[in-house]
This record gives sequence, structure tokens and C-alpha cells, in this order.
Amino acid sequence: MASHLSTYINFSGQAREALTFYHSALGGKLSVVTYAEFQASDDPADADKLMHGSIITEHGFRLMAADTPGSMESAPISGVSIMLEGDDEARLTDLYGQLSVGGTITEQLARAPWGDTYGSFVDRFGVSWMVNIDGSGTQA
Repeated sequence: MASHLSTYINFSGQAREALTFYHSALGGKLSVVTYAEFQASDDPADADKLMHGSIITEHGFRLMAADTPGSMESAPISGVSIMLEGDDEARLTDLYGQLSVGGTITEQLARAPWGDTYGSFVDRFGVSWMVNIDGSGTQA
């Protein structure tokens, strides 16, 4: 049986908006389920929040998210970055541009000392991203 490592982000009511934004850049299949659809919360304020959402792309990207229900404490997103890497310079440069719209560029996409092209940003939802484009023709 195969194993996967996936990214799962918890939001405070922005999961649908964030996944829709990410889907517009990443493509693939977007699926979402609300707390109301699963009758997973008695709090009417949770009804339209996402209990689970995911994007799975033909490129092997898997990104999942949910909204924290009102009965749980929500923690700010910090300390973790999502990294996009590979040797498809055009695709990764485009993703850097699309996903950083409305966010804060922390490092411009440029040639790095290790020979790759690298950049980073915090998107408009507070999620940190890094993009590393392999400059050697081989990916570590």
C-alpha cells in the first residue's frame, strides 16, 4: 500500500475561500463538505463552515483544509511553510505569481546561492509558501 504526506491547514472561517483561491492556481479536483452536511456541529454558526475540503491535482499535489468549529480554540497559522519544488520553471514561476497575489513577498523569486531559483511569500490567508526551481536538471 502506498503512503502520502499531505498538507492540512486549519482556518477560522476562511477554508472555502482559501481552497477556492488555491484551486484557481493549482487546478485539479476540489471537494468540500460543510459541518451541516455531516451534522457534525450543533452550533448554527458552524453550518456553512468547512468540515473538510481538499484539492488533488494531476501533478501529485494534495492540499486539504478545514474551518475550526466554534467549540474549539483556533490557533494562528505559523511555523510551517508549504514548499513547491521541481524543475518545471514555467509552471512553478506561474504558481509563485498566482498564489502570492494579495499576500506578502518575503523573498523575490531569483537565482539562489545553491544554484536553484528560490522565492517565498505569505499568501493572503497567512499561509507561508516557498518555491524552489531546480537549476541542475536533477532534484534532490
